[in-house]
Amino acid sequence: MADNRKTIFVVDDDLTSLAVAKVALKERYNTLTVNSGAQLLKILEKSIPDLILLDIDMPDTDGYETIKALKSDFKTTDIPVIFLTAHSNSENELRGITLGAVDYIIKPFSTPLLLKRIEMHLTVESQKHQLESQNQELKAKHQELALQKLELVNFNTKLQEMVDAKVKTILELQSALLKSMAELVESRDDITGGHIERTQSYLRALLESMKTRDIYKNEVAEWDLSLVLMSAQLHDVGKIAVKDNILNKPGKLTPEEFEEIKKHTTFGGEVIDKIMESTSEHTFLIYAKIFAMTHHEKWDGSGYPKGLKGEDIPILGRLMAIADVYDALTSDRPYKAAFPHDEAVRIILDGKGTHFDPLLIDLFSGTSDEFGNIASALRPMKTGSA
Repeated sequence: MADNRKTIFVVDDDLTSLAVAKVALKERYNTLTVNSGAQLLKILEKSIPDLILLDIDMPDTDGYETIKALKSDFKTTDIPVIFLTAHSNSENELRGITLGAVDYIIKPFSTPLLLKRIEMHLTVESQKHQLESQNQELKAKHQELALQKLELVNFNTKLQEMVDAKVKTILELQSALLKSMAELVESRDDITGGHIERTQSYLRALLESMKTRDIYKNEVAEWDLSLVLMSAQLHDVGKIAVKDNILNKPGKLTPEEFEEIKKHTTFGGEVIDKIMESTSEHTFLIYAKIFAMTHHEKWDGSGYPKGLKGEDIPILGRLMAIADVYDALTSDRPYKAAFPHDEAVRIILDGKGTHFDPLLIDLFSGTSDEFGNIASALRPMKTGSA
């Protein structure tokens, strides 16, 4: 059967004291007697006890020098040391405690008192070791949790990167499909080639200016601007339902024909509604429907298809109205030549409060030069001064 008793070294140059101590301890502890500090240090190179009873008054290496040596070596620094001395002196006791002793017992000692002191200090050491072990386990758990947290963060980062890449791919696919659909519509309208790309660029300039100048700040904050610009490509999608002979008529439309072409706004809304029925992602389609249905409405209520007035017209529709009219004015038609940029700007400014939102016309006034730059970059156009 294994011996689980604690081991105590008794260090004293007095053989009688060593014998008395060994008799007092032998029933409870494994005891080794040592007659000098120097001998103790040699033994400690091979064996470490649970506690040391150390006499102070010894020749050559006394108790004070011995405990200094113990506390200077990481292998022995944590061994509890109880000083034994025949002298009761508070100054000596203070010195011993200062050097690292855990207790101070006067010889000749009472066996019950000695056993109780030893038991008390071994219990403290045991609790200390348990606490250190618990702390080490807790530290290990904290390290494990920190590692798991780091792994989770890395996983979430990689997952987010995968999601972002997937979303980017979906958006690119959506944009490509929208562009293809818009180009299909535009290909039927020979007289407005490049209209969709230009109006999208004009709209971008207005949106950026709105953000800079905090115009309709609360409304703009709610928009996903990338989706707004993407969906703007569908503002004329309803033209796909307009007859070719009307859409491509090389001359001014009759009143009846104009009524037919006006229907491209409602046709556009219906086309987008059908797309919505087959997809769960509606945000950009909602924007697209607003553009399609309201870009021909006028501030004074004289527009179409619903004759909306003032702030009843969605802001996106009011913005597209400016971009759409500017492009129409600066484009050649069979029944008219393109207006120079400055003339087109003057006509739009004159529509303030009738055709267009007054606040957005003030915005356009400060952005019109950028419109001219966009038009010049995307197609040759006439220039001149009003």
